Amino acid sequence: MTVTAPTAIELQLMGYRLATAEIFYHLPDHPSLLQSYVWQDYDVAPQYPVLTRFLDFWETNLDGRLHSVTLATAELIKPAEFRPVEGEFRLH
Repeated sequence: MTVTAPTAIELQLMGYRLATAEIFYHLPDHPSLLQSYVWQDYDVAPQYPVLTRFLDFWETNLDGRLHSVTLATAELIKPAEFRPVEGEFRLH
């Protein structure tokens, strides 16, 4: 039996949302300079375990010390939004 990873649509139906993080880190050879890295994956709010695992990996395996992380998320699948109509136009 082959086990496959869930597809993007399956993850979204399970409550995952698209998470994009801009990670600023100090260059190992020039610690006074900052470099930026953009990370994107599906993750679960508000704990963001996928991003947390990535940042833990970064801190233990990479030389560039983390400075800051800016996170943006978006639910791609969500309930329909209904707005009341304030006017009606009829064409005859």
